[in-house]
Amino acid sequence: MEYVTVRGLALPARLTSLLDQGRWRHPGDAEMARLIPWFESPIDFLTTTGQMEWESSSLDTFDDDRYAAFLHVARGDGQETPVELPWLHVEQAFFIAVNRVPADDIGLALDYRTDALDPRVVGSHVSMNPMLYEWRVVAPTFSVFAAALDL
Repeated sequence: MEYVTVRGLALPARLTSLLDQGRWRHPGDAEMARLIPWFESPIDFLTTTGQMEWESSSLDTFDDDRYAAFLHVARGDGQETPVELPWLHVEQAFFIAVNRVPADDIGLALDYRTDALDPRVVGSHVSMNPMLYEWRVVAPTFSVFAAALDL
């Protein structure tokens, strides 16, 4: 079996199957709000690996340490301690959904720190304090996420 990759990370088998069958599609804003109540803005699913790759390339552009700190994104290399939530490890993640409204800066990512075959799904979160941007677990695995959306 040949693995499909984004940013060098193998897509979960379930996501590959959903993409191949044309079943990886947004279930509707109400359903997403049920699953991720802290998202106050709508998101769009990325429906091709090319879109995932392109949107995720932004993770490589955080050269400004202050902006990276604001968005809670970090690289693993050069860190004395492992990169853990509420931080997103940019070398171990890629986006599967992003903000529909430009400049809302929200997204869903696969987070491979937990499992290389069935990574967890994390979502960005801006709390009541707009200066506190962090990453939270949406589902412990992609399989659980897909099942919760009946995909």
